[in-house]
Amino acid sequence: MVEVSAKSGGAPMRRGPYISMITNRTTNLLIRAAMLFMVGVFLALVLNLLQVQRNVTLFPPDVITSIFSSAWWVPPCCGTAAALIGLLYPCMDHRLGEPHKLKREWSNVMRCVAVFVGINHASAKVDFANNVQLSLTLAALSVGLWWTFDRSRSGFGLGVIIAILATLTTQLLVYNGVFQYTSPDFLYIRSWLPCIFFAGVITVGNIGRQLALYEYKVSQEKTHQD
Repeated sequence: MVEVSAKSGGAPMRRGPYISMITNRTTNLLIRAAMLFMVGVFLALVLNLLQVQRNVTLFPPDVITSIFSSAWWVPPCCGTAAALIGLLYPCMDHRLGEPHKLKREWSNVMRCVAVFVGINHASAKVDFANNVQLSLTLAALSVGLWWTFDRSRSGFGLGVIIAILATLTTQLLVYNGVFQYTSPDFLYIRSWLPCIFFAGVITVGNIGRQLALYEYKVSQEKTHQD
């Protein structure tokens, strides 16, 4: 960026490299956050539609405001959570210095998203003999998703912690009558819900890592060109 200095008689004066670097990082961070927010909103609309259609989740009639049969506040909340999680994962990788053991490609990220949608679809549409069998199956699938597309200790730890916090938040919402589950079997909610949250965290974390990696590659190419 070129600025004109009055003291130098109108001669161009460039910004310092440090200021330019900070500006670029902030801009890239906001772009990644916006993209993750949109991903979270989209997944919330699609996956919540599956739950509502199968009468797994029930909202009061007066809060249904969209064609996706979702309360208005669900997509923004999920989008915000996705942005925070997607930014947190690469940050934790950098802080802990834990390298990613698997090959990072967008094809792997898309497969991870497909598996996550499949897990959510199974929770809504596949009939199991009992809730214990369903919960154990989804738990195995969620851990399998982490092992196939992540395998990092930080990813597993963050997934467990965020899944617990999300489950507690959901319990509070159900307890206060914001919405309800048709057949709660564990403290007002379904026992398999933490598995869905865990798989979702791993999926969004992988998207965030891939976006950060893409940003890093682009910045390195620009550095070499300069």
